[in-house]
Amino acid sequence: MTSTASLHEFCARRGDVATPCRHCGAREFNICQALDAAQQDKLLALATRLQLGKRERLFAAGDPARHVYNLTEGAVSVSRSLADGRRQILGFLLPGDFLGLEPGESHHCDAETLTEAKVCRFERTTFETFLQDNPEVALRLLRIASSDLAQAARHELLLGRKTAVERIATFLLDLRDRSGARHLRTHPLALPMTRSEIADYTGLTIETVSRVLGRLRSGKVIELVGASAVRVLDDEELERLSGAS
Repeated sequence: MTSTASLHEFCARRGDVATPCRHCGAREFNICQALDAAQQDKLLALATRLQLGKRERLFAAGDPARHVYNLTEGAVSVSRSLADGRRQILGFLLPGDFLGLEPGESHHCDAETLTEAKVCRFERTTFETFLQDNPEVALRLLRIASSDLAQAARHELLLGRKTAVERIATFLLDLRDRSGARHLRTHPLALPMTRSEIADYTGLTIETVSRVLGRLRSGKVIELVGASAVRVLDDEELERLSGAS
């Protein structure tokens, strides 16, 4: 059996970042929350800790789904390409999010880092065996999946019923709330995605995204901090503009 120490040495030779689960900054939000120290070490022995660069592909639609991933640092976009070449971004993932556990033998979407990122990668069949032996982790994963379904429902509402201003306001509030829940900085709020990616997520054009952000800035609802961050100046007005009840 591989010891934790020997795993650290192995990962160091590979260039991986091997940090015990109990020292992981995302532990409070991810599947490791349900584990005691001994279980964390068992899970760590199954993981390959990878450090990824900015704009690096984690997997693509059609790739064999041999691994699952737990994002521990950074941000990742999940998208799907349409037959006519258009792209729909399905979500922006933050530390603690889990990805790659899809039905079937191949991935149905693309996953790409928006920033430098760290992930724990697990061989899928081995991870499924671990879930069978540790039902509390399976329950935690089910709760994460339920949260993902709720997020998908909110995204569907955003695309189907909201105006351009409501979509951008909702996007900013949702990203702020999710970032705050993960103890990430929210003032200013990091926007690691491009305007084009915000457009592909909200179902708008780049020009409309820029125009709405400019309108929110002119109305002193937000302040743009360069191209990659925003500071919310008027929470109540942003919530009103989002169409929230």
